[in-house]
Amino acid sequence: MNNKLVRGLIPILVGMLIWFMPVPMGLKAPAWHLFAIFVATILGFILQPLPIGALAFISVTFTALVGVLKPADALAGFSNSIIWLIVSAFIFAIGFVKTGLGLRIAYTLIRAFGDSTLKLGYTIVLSDLILSPATPSNTARAGGVIFPIVRSLATAFGSEPETSSRKIGAYLMQTAYQGNTITSAMFLTSMAGNALVALLAEKTLNVNLTWGLWALAAIVPGLISLIVIPYLLYKIYPPEIKKTPEAKELAVRELAKMGSMSYGEKVVAFVFISALILWGTSQFTKIDATIVAMLGVAVMLMFKAIEWKDILAEKGTWDTLVWMGALVALADNLSKLGFIPWFAKTVGASIAGIPWIWAFLILIVVYMYAHYGFASLTAHITAMYAAFASVAVTAGAPAYLVALSFAFMSNLCMSLTHYAAGPSPIYFGAGYVDQGTWWKLGFISSIVNLIIWVGLGSMWWKVLGLW
Repeated sequence: MNNKLVRGLIPILVGMLIWFMPVPMGLKAPAWHLFAIFVATILGFILQPLPIGALAFISVTFTALVGVLKPADALAGFSNSIIWLIVSAFIFAIGFVKTGLGLRIAYTLIRAFGDSTLKLGYTIVLSDLILSPATPSNTARAGGVIFPIVRSLATAFGSEPETSSRKIGAYLMQTAYQGNTITSAMFLTSMAGNALVALLAEKTLNVNLTWGLWALAAIVPGLISLIVIPYLLYKIYPPEIKKTPEAKELAVRELAKMGSMSYGEKVVAFVFISALILWGTSQFTKIDATIVAMLGVAVMLMFKAIEWKDILAEKGTWDTLVWMGALVALADNLSKLGFIPWFAKTVGASIAGIPWIWAFLILIVVYMYAHYGFASLTAHITAMYAAFASVAVTAGAPAYLVALSFAFMSNLCMSLTHYAAGPSPIYFGAGYVDQGTWWKLGFISSIVNLIIWVGLGSMWWKVLGLW
């Protein structure tokens, strides 16, 4: 039987099985039927018989067709402001790529700091960090901007897959990838699924994770991780080449080819800096983060740094809008119809008597390492975030501690495997790091990040008065 057909039938059969099971006591039929559709959708995301945008569209259509939700409720997710923040941030990324500003930033940093392999690792990570607030596609950021630079640097030092990968290429590939894992967690707009996390936190925990709060909560553990991980990899997976004066020469040559900053680069740079300032001062200006992002897009369009046809051609933007809008509607209505509260109460009762700190730690560890079974951060978040976070809060854990910890682990879990997220196959496919080594380094990095973000991070959030 055709492989795609099998992968398509499995979600349908599982969904039907749940649909026709007796409705559990304490739930109404619409909530249980919506859960059946939700589970089938997540299985579809994992097995991918069709692109996730198509699956989400089919799911939300079916939900309204069979009367589980009214059409207005099924489509309500598309009006959510956070989704449009992510769409606008995707368009920001178009400006960085089209004008070449992203490459200029990376090569400028390499020219300044790239005279040793360790410094080069930090420089690559710093480049990713600078780009991350305006690039919600971590695949575009890591794969479209950073990866070509890393691959060029490896070649410049005679480091090629299989024959000479350990010269410098393997270290740079792992550092760039693990660095992207961290930067993806640091801003609401640095990974597309983060917006879904914020929405689920608001709907299920009544916690408002604004752009500024997310960045403030992440800044201390994020910077510590960005300092520790490249150095840790340097020690446990050392490159053979330690000094890299050629990297500076490569950067100088590339910058010379680019010439002086173009008009478009200047516009994008101005918009980006202005957006960061407005996002960071929203508590004073009272300007919504989504409106700031949309204003930035409007300015880039008015001053022709990008064109409307560029936006129309950016398929990832509109794909994200479709699947995220559909998922937001499904997840929101799962809560409204009572499924999430029922689930949290039911599971919470089973762990009654366990101190909340232990229940929280068990749940966060299970949530983190469950990603071995996922090839998508979005699927992981959709399947597990609301349920696990609700159970932790029901057990007595502080809501903001739970919301932030699970939010950040939703990104940091991508360190684990070579299929964990969009950037994974790009870097693994380069051939510098074998699968066994990738998994070993990923597991070690995950433990370090878990200690930093939940351990030290929770202390920082306590200082901020969040719990």
